[in-house]
Amino acid sequence: MRALLVANPAATTTSARTRDVLTHALASEMKLEAVTTEYRGHARDLGRKAAESRDVELVVALGGDGTVNEVVNGLLHAGPDPDRLPGLAVVPGGSTNVFARALGLPNDAVEATGALLDALRERRERTVGLGLAAGAPGTEDEAVPSRWFTFCAGLGFDAGVVGRVEQQRERGKRSTHGLYVRQMLRQFMEDPHRRHGTVTLERPGAEPVTDLVMSIVCNTSPWTYLGNRPLYASPAASFDTALDVLALSRLSTSAVARYATQLLTSTPERGPQGKHAVSLHDLTDFTLHSKVPLPFQMDGDHLGLRTSVRFTGVRRALRVIV
Repeated sequence: MRALLVANPAATTTSARTRDVLTHALASEMKLEAVTTEYRGHARDLGRKAAESRDVELVVALGGDGTVNEVVNGLLHAGPDPDRLPGLAVVPGGSTNVFARALGLPNDAVEATGALLDALRERRERTVGLGLAAGAPGTEDEAVPSRWFTFCAGLGFDAGVVGRVEQQRERGKRSTHGLYVRQMLRQFMEDPHRRHGTVTLERPGAEPVTDLVMSIVCNTSPWTYLGNRPLYASPAASFDTALDVLALSRLSTSAVARYATQLLTSTPERGPQGKHAVSLHDLTDFTLHSKVPLPFQMDGDHLGLRTSVRFTGVRRALRVIV
C-alpha cells in the first residue's frame, strides 16, 4: 500500500521525536511518504494532490481536528467518491481530537498508531457521512465557498467562544480545557445577542424556527470532550445519518446554568432539553439566517462572521480506516 502521512508540527500533544517514532512504525507496514505541513491550508493542498493521484491509497492525518478537516477538504475537493478516493486514517495529536475519538480510536498517538496498523492488517474500515456548509443562495454570503466538516459546526455563541480561544492561542496561550471555560464565561458576559436571538432555521417542508441565540450542528456524537468527559449536545447524531441540530433561544444566567449542567451530565441517551432548546435529527438540507453577522465555526476552526449558511448532510462521503 502506498500512503501519504500529513503531519502537523504544531500539534499540541506530539513532539518531533514522537512523530519520528510513529512515522517509522507506519513505514514498516507500507510505502510511506511523510510530509510536514508548513502553512495554513497545506494539509488541504496535500489531501487534494493525494485525491488526484492514481497511486495513493491512504492518507494518514497526524494532528488535531483542524489538520483532519484540512485533509478531508483536500480529499473531497471534487466531491465525495468513497470507492475511488484514498481512504483516511487519523492519528490524534491535538488537544481534543473529537473526530478520532468519535471513531473509537485511542486518544494517545502511540496507541492510535497501533490500532491503525491492526485495522490495516485486518482490513477494517467504514464509510462515514459528513457535513457540507456553503453560502446561502441569494444572500450576501452566497459567494462563500463550500467546506466540509467532520463532527460539528456552529453559528453564534459557541463559535464566538472558538474565536476567543484562537485569539488567545495567537498570543501564546496553550490550548487547554481551562482556556475554553474561561473564554466561554467571557463570551457569555459580552455577547450582545444572548437574550434576544437573531437566527432563523429554515428547512424544506417545515415551519421556520426563529429567534435562536446559538445553533450547534452535529455530524456525530459526542459533540466534544471536556478532558475525558464526553459532552452530548445531540446524542442521536451519527456518522451513519445526516445532521442534527441543537439550538437555544435564550442564554440568560439561569438558562446557561441549566443547559451547562445538562451538557456536563449528558449521556448517549439524553442531551440538553427545555423550553428554550430545539433538537432536530437527521436533517439533509437546512439554512441558518441571522439578522446580524455572527461568528461561525467548523470543526473548532473560527471562520469569521456570517449572516447565512446552508448545510447539507451527505451520507457515505468518506472511507475511514478504523
